[in-house]
Amino acid sequence: MNQGDLIEKVAVAASITKAEAERAINAFKGAITDSLRKGQRVTLVGFGTFGVSQRKARKAHNPHTNSMIKVPASKTVKFAVGKKLKEAVNKRRK
Repeated sequence: MNQGDLIEKVAVAASITKAEAERAINAFKGAITDSLRKGQRVTLVGFGTFGVSQRKARKAHNPHTNSMIKVPASKTVKFAVGKKLKEAVNKRRK
């Protein structure tokens, strides 16, 4: 599923136009992004939790040049799956 498919599903499920669904999804993504930029966790009960973790600077091997390179410290986004989502994904279809 891509963003266009998601917009269509949300529009049908919520009985709204595709344009309204797109604005809602973009607002949702923007709110999560803003919170993560501030270092805050975003918890959607039953679905999962978005968070930010810090990666330390390290040295890595460049296979093309056979040289060592320095990889700078960075932040990365992590997602922990919620119980209800995990159960729904693992539920067997009949």
